[in-house]
Amino acid sequence: MEKERNREHFYVAGKGFKNLTITRDALKLVTERLSPRNRELENIPSSSALHRVLGENVISPVDVPSFDRAAMDGFAVRAEDTYSATINSPITLKLIEATAEASVRKGQASPIATGGCMPSGADAVVMSEYAKKALDEVEVSAEVHPTENVSRIGEDLRKGTLVLKRGQRLLPQDIGMLVYLGYEYVNVERRLRIAVLSTGNEIHDGPKVTPGKIPDVNRPTLINGIREIGCEPIDLGIAADEANAISKKLTEGLAIADIVLVTAGTSVGPRDFVPKVIDALGKPGLLVHGVAMRPSMPTGLGLINGKPIISLPGYPVSAYLAFVEFVPALVDEMLGTCHLPRPIVRAKIVRRIAGVLGSRTYVRVRVREETDGTYAEPVSASGAGILSSLVRSNGFVIVPENVEGYEEGELVEVELFRPVESSNENA
Repeated sequence: MEKERNREHFYVAGKGFKNLTITRDALKLVTERLSPRNRELENIPSSSALHRVLGENVISPVDVPSFDRAAMDGFAVRAEDTYSATINSPITLKLIEATAEASVRKGQASPIATGGCMPSGADAVVMSEYAKKALDEVEVSAEVHPTENVSRIGEDLRKGTLVLKRGQRLLPQDIGMLVYLGYEYVNVERRLRIAVLSTGNEIHDGPKVTPGKIPDVNRPTLINGIREIGCEPIDLGIAADEANAISKKLTEGLAIADIVLVTAGTSVGPRDFVPKVIDALGKPGLLVHGVAMRPSMPTGLGLINGKPIISLPGYPVSAYLAFVEFVPALVDEMLGTCHLPRPIVRAKIVRRIAGVLGSRTYVRVRVREETDGTYAEPVSASGAGILSSLVRSNGFVIVPENVEGYEEGELVEVELFRPVESSNENA
């Protein structure tokens, strides 16, 4: 049975931390102090604007359609000429040539294709299925009514209608609409630049095994996470565990990026230089050091002269989950937009998962579809340094701050980042 504690806020002690700030408050402390951002727009081809953030309101410059047009293949007619037509008692109309100057008079019909401009005098279209052409005549075996099978002027959009709002992320159908309205180019927000720095004497670039060293997996993971949310990554490389080296790299990042991320060295140990370095770079420095989130507790969030800086833990899983929790939401706030949420499914948890009262807990799970329902199995190797736990899972169960956990068999919501597995895949 789910156990809840009705508390609005939690400030709980963490190992080495005086208190931990719940995630929504941590983000708010940064966003409410952001410096006003000078909007920089780029004018790019509409066909290349997928997932970019629209920088202007799009107003329809024309009626859509801009003329009465056929919605079906068939024959343009005067509706009143077809009244009483049936399969057993068809009405014969005289065919006229389909030209731009064609005018349909009483007792006449003109061939027309879907999307074709309705000739003057005609107010309906008889579908081809109910018409039989013979030399210069057509037999109509079904009556139509005025505007039937006709798209009227402005039926889709009226001139002056707000079609797309500034701040929307453009989807494929939006691109089609822009092209339809004649927008060959469109103004979009410049992509945010996010700089990434790794710290540590023990890490090195590349997959090569070096005695006493480990590959830096955080930087490539975060750089591609940045690309996934539509931003431009800036690679600051690796800084040694030295305050001066870290300070130099972060200063470089703050000069060229909109947001700076730094991994490792963010806890409270004697060689965790990052928090002090951030505080020395400018005001206000770190606003939050230690968040009520498991894993990722040592995360810090701050501002340096109006620019956000986030210190992420060194463990790969902790670093990535803190990125997921804070960076997309921060980007949305800065661009005045919102990301599409990850898909969510409801599944039965196959064994108990524990939360930590006062902390938001990310539990990695593997979701599969069985013949009798959908099940979520916690991934057993779930330590903050076990990267395979993210690779082997396909979703998260997020246990809120006021929930102690979920019991075996309970229905839980799973946030997916890969498709649900089918039982057939494991057969």
